[in-house]
Amino acid sequence: MKKTLLSFALFLFGFVYSQHKFLEVPKLSEEDLKSTKSEKYEDAPAEVLYRSVHFQIDYNGSLNKNVISRIKIYNKDNASDFLDHELSTYDDRNGNREILSGLKANTYNFENGKVVATKVEKNEKFKSKEDKNYDVTKFAFSNVKDGSVVEYSYSIMTPFLSSTPRVLIELEIPSRYVEYVLDSPKPLGYTINYKGSLNPKHRVVEERTLYGNAYQTYRFGYENIPPYKEEKYVMNNDNYKTGIKAELNSTMINNVFKSYATTWEDIRKRLYEHDNFGYELKRQNAVKDVLPADIKGIQNTRERADAILKFVQKNYTWNKENDVFTDKGISNLMKTKIGNSAEINLLLIMLLRSAEINADPIVLSTVNRGLLLAYNPSIAQLNYVLASYSDGEKFFLLDGSYKQSEINMIAPKALNYYGLIMSKTEVKQVNIVYPEMSKTFLTVDAKLNTDGTFEGHFSDRDTKLYAMVVNERYTDDKEKFAQTYKDEYKFPFTNMKSSLQENKDFETSFDFTADTFVDAIGSKLVFNPLLFLYAQNHNYNQKQERKAPLEFYSANETVKKVTITLPEGYVFENVPKSKKFRTEDNGLAYVYMVTQEGNKLTVETSIKIDDSTFPKEYYPAFTQIFDNITKQEAQVITAVKK
Repeated sequence: MKKTLLSFALFLFGFVYSQHKFLEVPKLSEEDLKSTKSEKYEDAPAEVLYRSVHFQIDYNGSLNKNVISRIKIYNKDNASDFLDHELSTYDDRNGNREILSGLKANTYNFENGKVVATKVEKNEKFKSKEDKNYDVTKFAFSNVKDGSVVEYSYSIMTPFLSSTPRVLIELEIPSRYVEYVLDSPKPLGYTINYKGSLNPKHRVVEERTLYGNAYQTYRFGYENIPPYKEEKYVMNNDNYKTGIKAELNSTMINNVFKSYATTWEDIRKRLYEHDNFGYELKRQNAVKDVLPADIKGIQNTRERADAILKFVQKNYTWNKENDVFTDKGISNLMKTKIGNSAEINLLLIMLLRSAEINADPIVLSTVNRGLLLAYNPSIAQLNYVLASYSDGEKFFLLDGSYKQSEINMIAPKALNYYGLIMSKTEVKQVNIVYPEMSKTFLTVDAKLNTDGTFEGHFSDRDTKLYAMVVNERYTDDKEKFAQTYKDEYKFPFTNMKSSLQENKDFETSFDFTADTFVDAIGSKLVFNPLLFLYAQNHNYNQKQERKAPLEFYSANETVKKVTITLPEGYVFENVPKSKKFRTEDNGLAYVYMVTQEGNKLTVETSIKIDDSTFPKEYYPAFTQIFDNITKQEAQVITAVKK
């Protein structure tokens, strides 16, 4: 397996002293307002002038996160990500919640020789509830022009001291200066988890008197940070950016030392003691009569597990909320038939157990949440739960929240390298990968007419994991799904159909007539034998050094097959030759095969990627292979009248 798990470094900073002054916001200068481009990165649409993230914990047990961000806008049309903001606050619904305060946002422009400020007014800030635990405050800057400077500041008070949110130092735009500050009362001991390639220019780790009390302070300042160029074929680019996160490891209060160093075994115990996890799993009697007898009577374990999975998929519906804990509970799920991912999959575990299958939950972090950090045990990392069982040699994954999932075929969002089996007695780390190959079949059956037009039929069929992904896109927004084909293939087509097949493949097809594929040169008709399917370019063209591995969710193969029938009295000339090329280990392989029978010619190509993850060192091989593919598929063929 070519998979390379990410490696993370925990830096233990010694006592380093700096003359640099932290937490001093520089005055906004006329030069900053008048500048039209970044000095070092001329193409940057925006640039961070100053960004400070300051965590300050008081002796009353509250943590205050104070943020100031000032950004220069060079091209407002390409800087939209920095003009609209969302700030989330957490409420555990047990009396503990975060409070947002002091939100200020201004746009600064230099007009008629003076600085003009446009304030985001109170009525321009919108608060919404994204789910039961999070409130989101949204705002957008006003009067933004090319050349504007936007600035916002806010504070969030939180009673949750166990950890601070991870602060990303690198962004998609350059930064002149970014600082991270944690001021912690001396009785509280924090571990600073530092991940990434950038080192601070200024850093201070020391004991000092702050706010009238003894504090331990951690201060890191970065200058002239280049933009982080997000890479293609990466599940979550944030995993590879420089970031800092603090975790509470101990307290010393009234001369009593208490360690908060948590293990995954501690997490396992807490989960099984939790009302919305372990308590639910204990209520086995509640599901003893749920499964039909014919399902329980299936002798083969895998077939029985598959039948139970299908039963859950048929009878219960996911409400689109992910969590490791139940919300309204298993009883409510069985009554309403609707629940979050934890409710559905914990019920699935209980039903498997009721059918004498030794099932256990697997907890994990989804892809968009970030990689699960094994060295940092924390419930806060977990936001998804799967069902699993073992036959003694292998373990099997199940996800009842997706109607199309199968045993070991779960949604891509959960394919985040690994998870943790939380059995009744132990914790075990397991790799979470899709073990099979997903395939895409692009098929064209076309007839060339004497007037140089082509007419024919096209189908796009996906299998396995790819089929599940495409079906979800189709189900979510059918109009948007159809539009992707109109954007991709810029010629008229009719009779478009999209559907999930009985074998769970997903297929889209249409009929077409087009006059754009052929060049007439005298009496000869010249065209690419792959018609509209040939590779004109590719996405493995990154110039800078690769930082992340190549991640595909699934090993995959794309097969293109084009069959062309000539009109009576025409023959083919300049037929391309078949060709193959591959990497030495067959990790990446390409086939171009041409067959001819009378006035009918078939070109079939295959690109096979035999693993879901490749180390970054593999990237040049991908570039080379795909360069050769574009050259091979650029070849044309000629049809002439006898």
